[in-house]
Amino acid sequence: MRFALKNAAALMLAAATILSAPAASAFTTGERPAARNGDVVQIAQQKMPARQFWRTKVRLQTNEEPGTIIVDTNNKYLYYVQGKNRAVRYGIGVGREGFGWSGVVKVQRKAEWPGWTPPKEMIARERKKGHILPAFQEGGIDNPLGARALYLYKGKSDSGFRIHGTNQPWTIGQNMSSGCIRMMNKDVEHLYNQAAIGTKVIVIGPGNRQGDVSFDDRGIDFLRTLFGG
Repeated sequence: MRFALKNAAALMLAAATILSAPAASAFTTGERPAARNGDVVQIAQQKMPARQFWRTKVRLQTNEEPGTIIVDTNNKYLYYVQGKNRAVRYGIGVGREGFGWSGVVKVQRKAEWPGWTPPKEMIARERKKGHILPAFQEGGIDNPLGARALYLYKGKSDSGFRIHGTNQPWTIGQNMSSGCIRMMNKDVEHLYNQAAIGTKVIVIGPGNRQGDVSFDDRGIDFLRTLFGG
């Protein structure tokens, strides 16, 4: 019994150390997207979102299959289901008022350092504000789509929405986009490497068009956080 108590105390101390320690690995203090075309990319330190929106391994109860993405636009979280009671939770930025949406879609295309073609409606809307948007912008660290993009389709039709990175990490946790799901570059790179073409994406938001979906976030998975897996 004494040995078990010592082990439990040690585990709790290690967990507390991880939660109070300076950010490292997944918890970095600035954007650090991968270099492109072999070039060394220098990225300035940028203001980060609140810690609650940093990438975290959580205990998630859901009846959705492993490999499913659940987007909770109300709480600004995206979950990648890994198995029974296992998921990775990412902080996200979502559509501002009037641009929110819901539904079930699939990832049908993926791109590294994607180019950006602003919708005509956006170009017209921004022009009225005095902002001139390009008809097309090449991919790169200054591109609004960030380091990676997952293109969301409804059947064979492009929904026009993406899960993508951002060069404005401080917007994570806010309603800022025109309907796309934005992530920190290091997080969208992490998701990009896991989510395959055909991945089911459930977006929970205005209109409840996603139908019934069961999930319960039980918080940090201490054992996986400490020992991996």
